Amino acid sequence: METYKGELIDSIVEINIESTKSWYSKGSLWGCECRQCRNFLELASKKQLPQQIIEILDGFGILPKQATYVCRLYDNDKGHLYQFSYRLAGFMLSDEKNTTKSFEWGGVRCCHETYPYGAPDFPEPHFDIEFYATLPWVLEETQN
Repeated sequence: METYKGELIDSIVEINIESTKSWYSKGSLWGCECRQCRNFLELASKKQLPQQIIEILDGFGILPKQATYVCRLYDNDKGHLYQFSYRLAGFMLSDEKNTTKSFEWGGVRCCHETYPYGAPDFPEPHFDIEFYATLPWVLEETQN
């Protein structure tokens, strides 16, 4: 079994990479079809997310368009703030922190979300990597 044990975004984790890749290989996509989610999926499909996010997801065999949760929170002077998550098979070995590590593009944290959102059949145990990023509007249709 391929595993990763170490630090991920200020948390100590143990990730079952084999189980994570196996679940994502089924091609599950976020199912909401509202304009805001379609805008996110358009950006994610073209890997037009911040490079650090792409690199983290690539390391676990996850395509950016396979988010298990997506929500546009609000607009700001730089674009549209989105919250989006990806589920990982494994454990958070350190206590969950209620803080988000900040970057120029937004932030990220490891957390445990019990609600299944877009991953109702995800292997147990699991936790989530949750991103916050300001993204542009790329759909031709209006955003409101």
